[in-house]
Amino acid sequence: MPTLNKIRTAIRGRQSPNPADPALRGLRTALTLFFALDGLLFAGWVVRIPAIKEQTGASEGALGLALLGVSAGAVATMAVAGRLCHRFGSHPVTVVAGILMSLGIALPPLTHSALSLGLVLLVFGAAYGGINVAMNSAAVDLVTALRRPVMPSFHAAFSLGGMLGAGLGALVAGHLSATRHLLLLAAVGLVVSALAGRALLAHPAPRAERRPEPSAAATTGFGAAAGNGRGRRLVVVFGLIALCDAYGEGALADWGALHLQQDLDARAAVAAIGYSVFALTMTLGRLMGTVLLERLGQTTTLVAGGAAAAVGMLLGSLAPTVWAALVGFALTGIGLANIFPVAVGRAGELAGPTGVATASTFGYGGMLLGPPAIGFLADTWSLPVALTTVAGLAGMAALIACTTRNVVRAASR
Repeated sequence: MPTLNKIRTAIRGRQSPNPADPALRGLRTALTLFFALDGLLFAGWVVRIPAIKEQTGASEGALGLALLGVSAGAVATMAVAGRLCHRFGSHPVTVVAGILMSLGIALPPLTHSALSLGLVLLVFGAAYGGINVAMNSAAVDLVTALRRPVMPSFHAAFSLGGMLGAGLGALVAGHLSATRHLLLLAAVGLVVSALAGRALLAHPAPRAERRPEPSAAATTGFGAAAGNGRGRRLVVVFGLIALCDAYGEGALADWGALHLQQDLDARAAVAAIGYSVFALTMTLGRLMGTVLLERLGQTTTLVAGGAAAAVGMLLGSLAPTVWAALVGFALTGIGLANIFPVAVGRAGELAGPTGVATASTFGYGGMLLGPPAIGFLADTWSLPVALTTVAGLAGMAALIACTTRNVVRAASR
């Protein structure tokens, strides 16, 4: 295939690929649809958590343990997904995981206890983990081919899907049962997986050199460490940054609506809008992500984002009114917007699907810790106090980014 060969040649630095090339354009469109589908399905599930909680009769602590199933399934699958991407390619794994996730979202309404809910969420979480590793690995290859830091645009599609999923959940909360709502989302997911999957499978992933050229290394600030022991340690560092971010995203997804409804007496529809506000501002932040990275660089973007998220979540968790809490959620979304894309994308540049799997495992380890930790802290003190841990970890992400910059600069001298 001449077009694919031309892309591969360009990736090796002998010529620049044309972003308007039909192959690149088709890959970007298909990947964008899968990122959006991931956000749509996940948000569609989380806005119905209050209804599923009532259906199962679970306490906050028991619900926290059940929600652990999503993260446990995701983390357990991610390392396997990285190996599958190496063996079969990231595109086929993305399509299969998208289909499984679409089927998995129909399972929670069939449960009537915290135990059974946790078990079906393991299935949903496994598909969620698989699609995140596979589509991020595919995106890293495409970003390298384009030679622009457009990874945030893919995650903007995820956030847009989350915003749409939460918004639709708010609209149908009073009209459709959780069962009908999630079955409808399953059908939508299967259709999108079939259409976008066909386009994705039609274009093999462009193969990128994992070690950047000197010019690229100079612009990233981390290139000197790629491909050696320091590079592997940096993958872990980026994984820790992803962990801090994912903890916050998971906390708002799992507990944000319940906090607004239970602690601030918001109606169910308004509580669902809370996650939609968070997803909207995260989408806007990610749409601006490429410009921010080109103008400010990775470290400044990470530090500013972590600080903004810390302030926003303190407001969101401790505010005395619904509207003040929504402002806090909005600021948190802007702050967290580009932390995870930068961390996972950089790990993928350093180590391919294995790097993506490692950073993602750390990241969704944050979700693994988040639901039960917040649930138990809420039982001990209160849900608002438990949610302040999100602010603490956001500040930690900013601190790690600063420390990483200093370490790499010292090592490069």
